[in-house]
Amino acid sequence: MFTTVAPIKPALPRDLFGAIADLKRELNAVILAHYYQDPDIQDVADYLGDSLGLSQQAAETDADVIVFAGVHFMAETAKILNPNKLVLLPDLDAGCSLADSCPPDQFAEFKAKHPDHLVISYINCTAEIKALSDIICTSANAVKIVNQLPADQPIIFAPDRNLGRYVIEQTGRDMVLWQGSCIVHETFSEKKMVQLKIQHPEAEVIAHPECEEAVLRHADYIGSTTALLKYCQNSDRQSFIVVTEPGIIHQMQKAALDKRFIPAPPMNNCACNECPHMRLNTIEKLYLAMKHKTPEITLPESTRVAALRPIQKMLAMSV
Repeated sequence: MFTTVAPIKPALPRDLFGAIADLKRELNAVILAHYYQDPDIQDVADYLGDSLGLSQQAAETDADVIVFAGVHFMAETAKILNPNKLVLLPDLDAGCSLADSCPPDQFAEFKAKHPDHLVISYINCTAEIKALSDIICTSANAVKIVNQLPADQPIIFAPDRNLGRYVIEQTGRDMVLWQGSCIVHETFSEKKMVQLKIQHPEAEVIAHPECEEAVLRHADYIGSTTALLKYCQNSDRQSFIVVTEPGIIHQMQKAALDKRFIPAPPMNNCACNECPHMRLNTIEKLYLAMKHKTPEITLPESTRVAALRPIQKMLAMSV
């Protein structure tokens, strides 16, 4: 007869927020968090932002330890920019469906078929894809970066086909697109969107450009996560249908207490509009990562150096 022994759970302090604050001082650590994290994590972060803002903060920090509450590619970007700092990710399994949709070996073959093309890669990709790129972009600066390039320069845009299509529409450029996508932003239902608009005719629809074209055509405003947050603060409207990962609604509500934010529905009754990878991080895991200084993000130096150049180019072109 076998007896199953339950795993021993690590002891946690009663005041996690206070313990995290103590560890920040002890380690000289900074907590960078994406808007799609749980509200508890957003509330303990030193800096909260989208991919562009987080990259800029990672490049500028003088902390010895960077605790990245986001997904793997974000923490990798921090490590690329800070090779001598300890970079921690609360859960190493916090990946990205979009990054996974672009395997480096397949992308290298794809790139080889277009030798005269400059490669612009959305920051939601692995360090290996960044190393194969000429310029990195985010949803906040993709249009601005493409508009700075010569009109006759052929471009490969990877890995998100929806963001790439949006950039084509905004710039008039004929780019070659890698056919990757984000499971969260492709889960929104056009049919349910129309039904929601009928139920809330007073609400503006604000959407992230990673959404599919059928959904974006119903949007009153399209923008990056930070742009959506700023838009609803400045708009005269009092109600918004928010078509992106609903984690951002925590900050929208804090910034505009008198306004109403309605999360856009997915195609079925699941919680598919929540990123399952982002939600792997918890306040408990964040504390334990700081307490034990693990899991740590590491990269081969050759990959890091190759990936650094296109990120630096992005930061320079985003000023």
